[in-house]
Amino acid sequence: MSEAKAASAQTLNFQAEVKQLLHLMIHSLYSNREIFLRELVSNASDACDKLRFEALDTPALYESDSELKIRIDFDSSARTITIADNGIGMSRDEAIAHLGTIAKSGTKEFFGKLTGDQKKDAHLIGQFGVGFYSAFIVADKVTVLSRRAGLDAAEGVKWECAMTGESAGEYSVQAVDKASRGTEITLHLREGQEDLLSGWKLKSLIRKYSDHIVQPIVMRKEEWDEEKKEQVLRDEYETINQANALWTRSRNDISDDEYKAFYKHVGHDYDEPLAWTHSRVEGRHEYTQLLYVPAHAPFDMWDRNAKHGVKLYVKRVFIMDDAEKLLPAYLRFVRGVVDSADLPLNVSREILQESKDIDTIRAGCTKKILGLLEDLATSEEAGDKEKYATFWKEFGKVLKEGVGEDFANKDKVAGLLRFASTKADTPEETVSLADYISRMKEGQDKIYYVTAETFNAAKNSPHLEIFRKKGIEVLLLSDRVDEWVIGNLPEFDGKPLVSVAKGGLDLGALEDEAEKKEAEKAADDYKELLEKMKASLGERVKDVKVTLRLTDSPACLVADEHDMGMNLARILKAAGQSAPVSKPILEINPNHPAVLRLKYEDKNFDDWAQVLFDQALLAEGGTLDDPATFVKRINQLMLAMSGTN
Repeated sequence: MSEAKAASAQTLNFQAEVKQLLHLMIHSLYSNREIFLRELVSNASDACDKLRFEALDTPALYESDSELKIRIDFDSSARTITIADNGIGMSRDEAIAHLGTIAKSGTKEFFGKLTGDQKKDAHLIGQFGVGFYSAFIVADKVTVLSRRAGLDAAEGVKWECAMTGESAGEYSVQAVDKASRGTEITLHLREGQEDLLSGWKLKSLIRKYSDHIVQPIVMRKEEWDEEKKEQVLRDEYETINQANALWTRSRNDISDDEYKAFYKHVGHDYDEPLAWTHSRVEGRHEYTQLLYVPAHAPFDMWDRNAKHGVKLYVKRVFIMDDAEKLLPAYLRFVRGVVDSADLPLNVSREILQESKDIDTIRAGCTKKILGLLEDLATSEEAGDKEKYATFWKEFGKVLKEGVGEDFANKDKVAGLLRFASTKADTPEETVSLADYISRMKEGQDKIYYVTAETFNAAKNSPHLEIFRKKGIEVLLLSDRVDEWVIGNLPEFDGKPLVSVAKGGLDLGALEDEAEKKEAEKAADDYKELLEKMKASLGERVKDVKVTLRLTDSPACLVADEHDMGMNLARILKAAGQSAPVSKPILEINPNHPAVLRLKYEDKNFDDWAQVLFDQALLAEGGTLDDPATFVKRINQLMLAMSGTN
């Protein structure tokens, strides 16, 4: 190396998040240290895929070496393991960007969820993706030599970091000569890692974790030296993995362990998948799909700018990492591979948006995933039911988006939805719409629901009182996305979905004639009071009515039939959006002592009317415009009732 290049060495500090991640990985993931090889081989495979894709337009990038492969060497005396590839490689700037910083979306949320519990954090780190930094689980020093395809040999870069001594937390970058393109990573092993310096050990790890990798993974052959009484390395290399695309093989020839290992590669996940589907479609359109449902939601699930999707291949040639057009947005949690026999090799994102072939593949992939979820949801096996419960906990809110986004599959998506109800004590105990219908009371022809900001607020809503009295189940909707769901799902299986907090109370055949007549009589008896209360409340209400939907509470607020519900209005306001101005209807319980007192109240009538309205608003989860005045009124009425002036 020339003096000029030696002088170009630059020492830089890791991004703060990288330092934290390195510390956590070394201490939290050590119990599963073998993953370092899987992660580094996976990265090498991605680098080869990217070169193959870029070389479609620029064949010169191959530099007379089109046989892509991954090489693994070890040196027992130097205590090193080297993973090398002849893929796309890195420039100096790319080495700094990829190895010194974490640009992944969701980084802040990821670190905010870490607990300090090594066992729990290990799973979180695995979900986040360990990648290159897994090298430091077994190495106290890592050296990277790389040159990007297309650059001169003199434009190679050396990146190095030691995790011991004064330079811990720093890395150096300098220009070097590198004749071959690609990346070579050398791990200087920590004390106690000697068992990894074995051809047998490394080969077993490759076959265990990376057998599915498309590129050949080669190692030097070993033979027994009778004179030395030990295994010695030869200069000849042999392929260790099967080196064929796993998704092209017959399902009968692939074990569950192979499917799981491939998921960890394609999904960059530490944990095993929840379920998967693998099929080949033939006919007018030919493609293979291997799609996985993860066991955990990624940290960037709600980041609209994050890249989601599956890997797209054309005739086994890698095209792109995040072909989001292959699945609708509400299935953005799915990972996997789609390999098309019909698309052109130079397909671009613009072409994907207009391609009829892509529309067909998208419809097929969507059908497969929804079918897989349906099988889990309807299975009688306890293991599958548990899997679907796990899926719903992790991805239920995302799946709900499909009701409004995927008209063609609306009914199928709706059938997969789960909701809490008045039959359950916790939000985790859920019911499907089909199960709700199967246990409806005789004569019931509607699916009733109530929306609120929290499960407890929904469960304790005063609107449920008459339904509890009659034993009618009501769905409790407390996810923000539920308002979107209900707005796009007016009915299910011929049964309309009806809010218990909008319009007049309509129990259909479940309505008691005696109760109906009692309500009509109460409306006449309380006509003067209703008019007086409406005048007192003024612009705060659209109307004041008598109701029989209440059994314990004195009053409740109801949205008119065609007005926006109060919960949705609050959600829009919290999101900074404008909501149509609509006044609620105040309904009073004629049998409640407070209402009976109000009928004969003169001196403090206005205060009582305002307090009843404010209490009903609070019970709905609303906020008071003037809490101080509310408290003052309550205190005055308490003093008046006690006879104190």
